[in-house]
Amino acid sequence: MFPIRSRQRRYRWPLITGGLIVCNLLVFCWELSQGDALPQTISTLGLRPAFFASYWWVPSPAVWLPLVSSMFLHAGWLHLLGNMLFLWVFGGNVEDRLGHARFFVLYFLAGCIAAFTQVFVSMDSLAPLIGASGAIAGVLGGYLFLFPRAKVLTLIVVIVFPVLLELPAILVLLMWFATQFVSGVASLETGEALYGGVAYWGHIGGFIGGALLTFMLDTHTTTRNF
Repeated sequence: MFPIRSRQRRYRWPLITGGLIVCNLLVFCWELSQGDALPQTISTLGLRPAFFASYWWVPSPAVWLPLVSSMFLHAGWLHLLGNMLFLWVFGGNVEDRLGHARFFVLYFLAGCIAAFTQVFVSMDSLAPLIGASGAIAGVLGGYLFLFPRAKVLTLIVVIVFPVLLELPAILVLLMWFATQFVSGVASLETGEALYGGVAYWGHIGGFIGGALLTFMLDTHTTTRNF
């Protein structure tokens, strides 16, 4: 299931959403330029749960910088483009509703909540966490809170045939959340911190955190699209 476009109307250019996409693309191009030094770069700028859990109380850039830098690193083109697709489809409408500044706050706080959640679940893991998906999960949670009845043009592959359908946002996003939750539970049962290499609990924490943050940041709660 791939979202293509939200049918919710936008009234202004999504400055922060567009800026974040450009920044992620530029950082990925920089990653490609690292060559053999890339693994060390990922280890330094990615968030290592065991290291952060051991030294979170130390006010050092080596401890806290990866909390933000990890949000701009990606493991490959598919990882990057998948995240940017979700950010573009859902981020613009959330930014339009909250405004540029509050959307900026939502994005980064949700990313931090996602990181804290995954660190809590995988405190013994030394594998660096990278990717914008935790922050973007927060945007999805915010979108579900603000526009549950909006329509999302979605690409669904039936056997081998692609089909475009307009589906309610509440259906698309709750199905997405359900897959994250099931996979997250599976990661606990198997003892794998990153189940299939994916930080599912970070997605879960970011989604829930994003919905709660949007509730606090939205100044038009009485006119939400219910």
